[in-house]
Amino acid sequence: MTGWYRNGFCETDPSDLGQHSICCVMTEAFLRYSKAQGNDLSTPVPAFQFPGLKPGDHWCVCAPRWKQAYDDGMAPLVCLEATEDTALSVVSLDLLKEHAHQPIG
Repeated sequence: MTGWYRNGFCETDPSDLGQHSICCVMTEAFLRYSKAQGNDLSTPVPAFQFPGLKPGDHWCVCAPRWKQAYDDGMAPLVCLEATEDTALSVVSLDLLKEHAHQPIG
């Protein structure tokens, strides 16, 4: 379950120093990119009950990391309804809308 509070939404508080506020749909390209930046999201870590992510999974990404990925042409799609408005201090709403995930159905 994603989110600072593990409730499926990217809700944060001041103790979330990484600002995990943008809900993203994982892609193989973004998972490789994140790993290359030093944040391996695809490898399971049983000690933290983390199963590892795969393409299609939703995950709360740090707003500054998403912006970095955007600048590098690697930004994943965004689930706007699960993204916290604090992300707007780092990324414009227009950019998030440009990368909005359109769910099927």
